[in-house]
Amino acid sequence: MLSNVLTYAHKLLKESLIEGDIAIDATCGNGYDTLFLSQAVGPSGKVYGFDIQEQAIQKTNEKLQENDCQNVLLIQDSHERLHNYIEENIFGGAIFNLGYLPKSDKSIVTKAPSTLAAIEAILEKLKSNGLVILVIYYGHPGGEEEKEAVLSYTSQLDQKVYQVLQYKFINQQNQAPFLIAIEKKKRS
Repeated sequence: MLSNVLTYAHKLLKESLIEGDIAIDATCGNGYDTLFLSQAVGPSGKVYGFDIQEQAIQKTNEKLQENDCQNVLLIQDSHERLHNYIEENIFGGAIFNLGYLPKSDKSIVTKAPSTLAAIEAILEKLKSNGLVILVIYYGHPGGEEEKEAVLSYTSQLDQKVYQVLQYKFINQQNQAPFLIAIEKKKRS
């Protein structure tokens, strides 16, 4: 049975993350991915959750409190500045939901320069067989440009070091979201 992109993203991350890993939710949104990562890495792991919007940080914090998650640090800042907050040298995995926060101001969107900077910083410290998952929503102003920039960047990653998968449904209407999964094969 085929999974939607978010279900597939979680399936992939669940297979790669282990207890004690460091994980990053680069776009907290409504907190679903942050909660998933928190549970996946367990109490000995740690999750860093980033979002530029106070509303997203608040919603994520509420979801974490409802589920008694104590291993998450929420940061209201751009994911491109993750190096200012994370001291650990190896990451188990990361997830991005590119686009805008559902049911909020649709003019506040992720943008290619900050997204690419964050991806690059995470890949440098990603463990062998770790994953960076990008769920790309692009049916909004500026979304097509970010989508093309991410596709260009990820398609040029060295195949000796990374495997890059694109997962999408090709018979969907209205610019359906799709997934890019980057797996690091060996430490560089």
